[in-house]
Amino acid sequence: MDHDIQLISDGDGLAVIGDPAAVERFLVSEGLPSKDLGLPRLSSLLSGGATVAQAGSEIAANSGRWVKLSKETAQLIQKHGLRESSKTGLSTGVLKGNHGQIKGFVQFAKAPAAHLANPALLAGAAGIMAQLAMQQAMDDITDYLAVIDKKVDDVIRAQKDAVFADMVSVDFVVEEAMTIREQVGRVSEVTWSKVQSTTMALARTQVYALRQLDALAEKLENEAKVGELAKTIKDAESKVQEWLAVLANCFRLQDAIAVLELDRVLDASPDELDRHRLGLRAARHKRLELITSSTERLMTRMDTAAGLANTKVLLHPTASRDVVHSSNKVATAVVDFQGRLGIEHDRQSLQAKRWTDAATEVTDKAREAGADGVDAALRLGNETFGLAKSATGKLGRLTERALRQRKDEKPDEQA
Repeated sequence: MDHDIQLISDGDGLAVIGDPAAVERFLVSEGLPSKDLGLPRLSSLLSGGATVAQAGSEIAANSGRWVKLSKETAQLIQKHGLRESSKTGLSTGVLKGNHGQIKGFVQFAKAPAAHLANPALLAGAAGIMAQLAMQQAMDDITDYLAVIDKKVDDVIRAQKDAVFADMVSVDFVVEEAMTIREQVGRVSEVTWSKVQSTTMALARTQVYALRQLDALAEKLENEAKVGELAKTIKDAESKVQEWLAVLANCFRLQDAIAVLELDRVLDASPDELDRHRLGLRAARHKRLELITSSTERLMTRMDTAAGLANTKVLLHPTASRDVVHSSNKVATAVVDFQGRLGIEHDRQSLQAKRWTDAATEVTDKAREAGADGVDAALRLGNETFGLAKSATGKLGRLTERALRQRKDEKPDEQA
């Protein structure tokens, strides 16, 4: 029995394909949790003929598991030296084994017996991997929305703008389509026709939420008084959490639509699947960039506000402490949100400066300034003494010269 194991990575996850027993042993030995890849869905990529029948039987006989990309998975990919294709962006390789024992690595291109040597099947596997990665992200966001204090529904009910009503209707349509997909196993033309027009409404809602976050950041930037800043940033605590919830729900629904879209392309235009997968990946990356830019700008304003508050702690001890506390609370919410969307961020909380510490700093600076003032006075005194001494010498010489002139003039006057 063939114990070769096919490995495929798309940067978001790792697919492990091969004999079910060999795949299971490999995953257990590496300590990797996994999900079913759903290989039978790739049968739609095959056309008629004896070769197709053989490929179909190979698909049926093998197991495919998907592992979410993590630090451990990335190390595994590096360990086995997968080779990346510049055309597809996929890293692939085959682990050769005998009775489940892995002997070494053979590059995918040099392994004609690999189960997914067919480019169409490889593209199909990559498409399914993209779906699983987005579904995992959707699950993470759903958990995030369940944990935060303010639910998206609470925010929507408090708003009168039609853009939120649009998001509610999109949520309903997408959830219905996902349910049908789960029951039927595919996305029909009828199902897709209901979903494809919803992307514009989600885009409007996302832009609206991002602008609200930008407005909060601008308001913080324009506030210089610590007392008013404390009120502004306290009010921003709940609002930021609410808008982050709206953004998270938009992102979850956009991923769900992409999952449905890939299914539709797999069913209707399988030759375009790989290009479509790469296009969706690029579009998703741009959405993440927009969200990252807006949230980072807000974080910067929060840090600046906290820094300003710490410089004013002597005059406004309570307000300054409140600003730093609220700033850290908002920043924690933003970092949590970014993490759920896969945005990496490394931020340390700012500490509210104690009044006594600030007073000590002021005293030390005053002492330093005082010492510098004494030194300056001494330097000025020495310089003044030198100038005075020089001036006195000049005045003495002038007086002596004037007296001599008067003596010389007296005989002439007598004459």
